[in-house]
Amino acid sequence: MPNAQIAIYAPVFIMLAVATLVAVLFFVGASTLGKKNPTPEKMLPFECGSESSGGRHVKLSVKFYLTAILFVVFDIEAVFIYPWAIQFRSLGWFGLIEMFGFLAVVIVALVYVWKKGALEWES
Repeated sequence: MPNAQIAIYAPVFIMLAVATLVAVLFFVGASTLGKKNPTPEKMLPFECGSESSGGRHVKLSVKFYLTAILFVVFDIEAVFIYPWAIQFRSLGWFGLIEMFGFLAVVIVALVYVWKKGALEWES
């Protein structure tokens, strides 16, 4: 790599090194300095602060996974709107029309998912 490219990427590598170092220090510090007092109550499995009920190997409903996937899909689509909003003025009318087309596709997909009942938790 030429020196110019190293100078461009050096801050990224430094940030990654510092982030890795901080994560390792926190992990090692918590493992070595933290109090260890395992009581039978602390060793019980729990869900959201309460005791779990049911079997550990019970398969979740497909609706749970479908809802999770739909959330990710629509969340990622929302992420695409932010850069567009930042660059709105420089994109002009073309950018506005393109975003309306994108939002139309998102709305059609949401209506389709809603009509299919994928957003309902009952039954």
